[in-house]
Amino acid sequence: MLKFILRRLLLLIPILIGLSFLLFVWVRALPGGPATALLGERATPERVAQVNAAYGFDKPVLEQYVKYLGRVARLEFGQSITLRKDVTDELFRRFPATIELAMAAMTFAICVGVPLGFAAAKRERSWVDNTAVIASLAGVSIPVFFLAQILKWIFALQLNWFPTIGRLQPTRELEHVTNFNTIDSILAMDMGALGDTLKHLVLPGIALGTIPLAIIARITRASVLEVLNEDYVRTARAKGMSRRIIDRRHVLRNALLPIVTVVGLQTGLLLSGAVLTETVFAWGGIGQLISGAVLDKDYPVIQGGVLFLAVVFVLVNLTVDVLYAVIDPRIRVH
Repeated sequence: MLKFILRRLLLLIPILIGLSFLLFVWVRALPGGPATALLGERATPERVAQVNAAYGFDKPVLEQYVKYLGRVARLEFGQSITLRKDVTDELFRRFPATIELAMAAMTFAICVGVPLGFAAAKRERSWVDNTAVIASLAGVSIPVFFLAQILKWIFALQLNWFPTIGRLQPTRELEHVTNFNTIDSILAMDMGALGDTLKHLVLPGIALGTIPLAIIARITRASVLEVLNEDYVRTARAKGMSRRIIDRRHVLRNALLPIVTVVGLQTGLLLSGAVLTETVFAWGGIGQLISGAVLDKDYPVIQGGVLFLAVVFVLVNLTVDVLYAVIDPRIRVH
């Protein structure tokens, strides 16, 4: 197991080098340039030249890339052109917001998707099954930004149950130790801030978790249907075992592998920045940061953010591979 983990971590190095090169070439192929985006109407040829010289954009591309690769090896992604802040510090400051949102969305998706898919499989071709299939198709089909706006209009503007934007009410003071509002609220023993944080998580969590919920429900249904037809399930029924024990020990446990796979992949995608959801709800995570950087042609933020999220995605997939052996002892990772 340890050799497998080390091998995967070593393979991460060439993957990131290749990604960094492609990303480096891509952002410089964008029309315009960071100096023009930064200066706006004040962009004269002289001032553009000054900005390019200050950030090294006037150097040959290969020379720029070699220097950039050296900085990346030291976890130095440079300084944001528009924010005038260190990119590494900004990524780590915003990443907890993305993690909180992703975990809220995935908790919602798992808690609803797995029981829904399991119930649909147990009642195949019934109204429960048909409803679950239709609901999953609708969940995948509805655009996230449209669903987010609908949720805001109904539950925030009309019913006034939940806040519309942000992670915390602007008037509420909370000392940020970890930048996780839930953890910081608990550390400060501020239950009001904790409740406010959870209220802010509901609408963006549901909006972001709808597509993973639909996918998890469909995978769960298919996996459970396959296991229900296995010989060992029929044998357990013939021995007179209760339905609850059969479902827990034999059906659900053996159906978990594909479910864990899709949960891991979806978690990696959510942690990679929910651009649309974070933008609609002004969440302030990495997704919103990279979205603004693309519009502003902020090269250091784009490059640093995408590489950072690539590492997160690979590590999440590695965790899923390791969990296989925990869930099913027949699987051995070498």
